[in-house]
This record gives sequence, structure tokens and C-alpha cells, in this order.
Amino acid sequence: MEDAGTGTALRDSTVATVMAAVLCVVLAGYSGPALMSAAAAVAGIGLVAAAGATVMSRAGRWSGPADRVTLGRTVLIGGCATIGIMVLAGELPARPWWLLALVVPALALDAVDGIVARRTGTSSAVGARLDMEMDAALLLVLSAVSIRSLGWWVLALGGMRYAFVAAAWFRPHLRGKLEFSQFRRVVAAIQGVTLAVALAPVLPLVIARTAVALALVLLMISFGRDVLTLERAKPGRAKPDQTDLDRTDLDRTDLGKLELGSELGSERGSALVELNASQLVELNRSEWKELRTPVRS
Repeated sequence: MEDAGTGTALRDSTVATVMAAVLCVVLAGYSGPALMSAAAAVAGIGLVAAAGATVMSRAGRWSGPADRVTLGRTVLIGGCATIGIMVLAGELPARPWWLLALVVPALALDAVDGIVARRTGTSSAVGARLDMEMDAALLLVLSAVSIRSLGWWVLALGGMRYAFVAAAWFRPHLRGKLEFSQFRRVVAAIQGVTLAVALAPVLPLVIARTAVALALVLLMISFGRDVLTLERAKPGRAKPDQTDLDRTDLDRTDLGKLELGSELGSERGSALVELNASQLVELNRSEWKELRTPVRS
């Protein structure tokens, strides 16, 4: 990667944070009490600063062209967060045009950073992760803003990804790698576009609610598929065959030998039979019973 080690993260993060500060302060100063306006501005600036800190934490403090596009998107998302606070506080209409003016370019740039990364040869896992986190942040902001016009239920769109992450703390296998899915990708793109359209002041609320509800159904299906895939791929012991030895009280990893001794019967002697774990597994139930059955004269 050509930009690796150039130390451009400090410059890019600083520029993005300064731009966010200017934008959010201007937006927050539009109306409302000073305390509320300050809180709205801090929310937007904080979001961008957090993204910048993520870039700064990389080894070598590098950032590439695609990261600059993503940080530019983050500035717009920070502005959306500032407007969102003001909407929820009742200082702006439930569906302000100002919000759309920021959301539309933010959604458009979502497709640009990937193209830039591929064309400049600066694609990276950390860059893709930053892009994904900003997608999730924008979706959460839009769903929170939609509460006033569409209802509390719409918050499920923005919160589902974070609920999935929280669930992974209790079920670590949910952190497993998923194969690329075009369906997942399309559904993710639909969420932001649908919320943006639903927040357009000219769209009837009935249509907006219907469109967002359908988008939520698709999102639930997408997450449901991924959860099922990860659950099925959960690492664990292979299920034994029904004809295998009933070994509920035997530990395959600890068992090195099995002493049959006198259980083989007096005519078989008290020989010591050593079976390693792999051999023991091969014994079927009938063979085990035969070993344990005393020889009768």
C-alpha cells in the first residue's frame, strides 16, 4: 500500500474534525437554546473525532485516498447527527430539508470510497471496517430522526446491527467470518436510501411508513440468514454415530488407556488392555458389550 507509513492520518483526521466543527456549529446555531445547540454540535463533532481517532490508531498512522473520502462522508454524517438532535428536541421540523441536503451526498459517497480504494490499490481491512462503521452510524442517526414522524419502531433499523454486535459478546461464534453476500449488500444499501426517502417532507407518511416497514423486514431476513449461518458453523465436537460406544462419562482428550482387568472374566485373565482414544472411538456398541460379557463355561 503506497500510503502506508506516510503518517497522513493526523492531517486527514484533523482536517475532517475541523470541517465537522464548522459545519456542526453553523447548523446548531440555527435555532434553539444555547445548551441544546451546544449538545447538538458536540454530538456531531464527537462522531467525526471518533472516526478520526480510529484512523490515527492504525500502525504507521497511515490513511489513503479512500479513507479521505470516508472521512468526508463522516463530516456529513456528523452534520446529520447535529440536525437529528435538534429534530428530536423539537427545534426543527420532523422531516427537515436540511437533513436531506446532507444525507443524499453521504449516501452517494458510500459507493465512491470503495471505487477509489480499488483504483488506487489502497484497499484494506481497516478501511473497509471504518466504512462499515460509518454506514451503521448514518443508519442509526436516520432511524433516530425518524422517530418523530414514523414512530419508535423504526429505531430497529439502526439498532439491529448494534444488537448483533452485543449478542456476539455472549455468543462469540457470531463474530465468525461471513462469506460475501450480494443479498446482504443490497439490503444494507436499501436501508439508508429508504430512510432518506421516508424523511422527505413531500412524501405522505403512509407511504413512508410502508416503505420503511418493508425495508425492516428485509433487514431482519438478512440478519436472520447470517445468524443461522454462524450458528450452523459453530465450532464444537462432532456428533457421534449412533452405533459408537456410549461414552458419556469418558473424556476422549484425557483417556489414554482403558484397564479392563478382571472385568474380562476369569478365563480371559486380568490382562491390561490399552486403548488409545482414537481406537476407542472405533469400537461399536456390540464390540464393547462382547468385551464386558464374562465367558461362561
